[in-house]
Amino acid sequence: MIIWSNEARRAIVPAGPGGIFGAENYGNKFPGEAAVYLGIVHAAMYDAAVAIEGGYEAYAIALTAPPNTSSGAAIATAAHDTLVGCPDCGHSGLQPALGLTPAQQAILDGDYANYLAAIPDGTAKTNGIAIGKQVAAAVVALRTNDGREKNPTLADLNPPPPGPGVWEPNPGNPAPPVLGLRLPGITPLALTSASQFRPDGPNALTSEEYADDFNQVKSVGRVDSTARTPAQTTQALFWTDHDLRQWNDGMLRLAVDHGLDLVRTARMLAMAHVSGGDGMIACFEAKYHYWFWRPYQAIPRADTDGNPATEPDPTWVPLRPTPNFPEYVSAHASHSTAVARALEAFFGTDNVVFSLDSRVTGTTREYASFRDVVKDV
Repeated sequence: MIIWSNEARRAIVPAGPGGIFGAENYGNKFPGEAAVYLGIVHAAMYDAAVAIEGGYEAYAIALTAPPNTSSGAAIATAAHDTLVGCPDCGHSGLQPALGLTPAQQAILDGDYANYLAAIPDGTAKTNGIAIGKQVAAAVVALRTNDGREKNPTLADLNPPPPGPGVWEPNPGNPAPPVLGLRLPGITPLALTSASQFRPDGPNALTSEEYADDFNQVKSVGRVDSTARTPAQTTQALFWTDHDLRQWNDGMLRLAVDHGLDLVRTARMLAMAHVSGGDGMIACFEAKYHYWFWRPYQAIPRADTDGNPATEPDPTWVPLRPTPNFPEYVSAHASHSTAVARALEAFFGTDNVVFSLDSRVTGTTREYASFRDVVKDV
């Protein structure tokens, strides 16, 4: 389970240290959609584990594996065929929307072949492959025409007229692509709709709360801020890594530390990644509903917001480049809270000690509870 969770994560999430603002964020695998893909593939691995071990309700298809079934072959096949497809079964998996390069697909195919080659031939292996293929086909069928096949433009999402408080794409040089346009139209993995838990909206531009947030970001978030401490800088940069990679690695350590068996590891990962995927769908539905501006607009244009407690600064530049989508609500907070609450539900308590690391800062942060992570974010 751990091996194929890592395989899935490496296929979906960039491997290098560029983080969420790095050049590796290409194609469909930026953090929002990557969370959905990880949710789908971990749901498939979970169904394969449940088919073998039982004990829980299946996600997409309820199967009962023969007693002599290789769990390794079943998990590997469910993951591989959900990601890149199965010509024998007549489906292409997540690959068309996932956008793996030929080299990336070849790596997955090779790793799958090598993994199966290490499992002794026989009935157990054959049964495992058959279970994995059935699961993958069911999961892929469930997610067919779920919105990932669409490619809406910015105009398709009905942006409001430009003005105070309204997000406009980051011009950049060159202009970066606008991200997350597909997410509001993707069918959730568990929610009844993308807008099921839509938040109330950002603070009014003329409110005291808005001014407080504005002035904190203006002071602490500036690239050359003298108000930000070195510890705060490290903390901020820690979270510019790809948090899907951070969370997945942290959860795999949790599985080992707590001695979780196959089906409980699969269940923990599926709960967290399905919740995280839906968190991102719901987040971007809200982002493209409210279209709230980001500091790179709000701070230089503060003379237009109608709030006497905000002052413009045309020289303001953030600590790191800004992701090219609306600000409200926070994607990091949405995803991390969804994962944290799922883990709290799985363990039956929030008070679980664990750690997350960052390739950007080369540091590890220790936490006494899942909610401590949310506060950190």
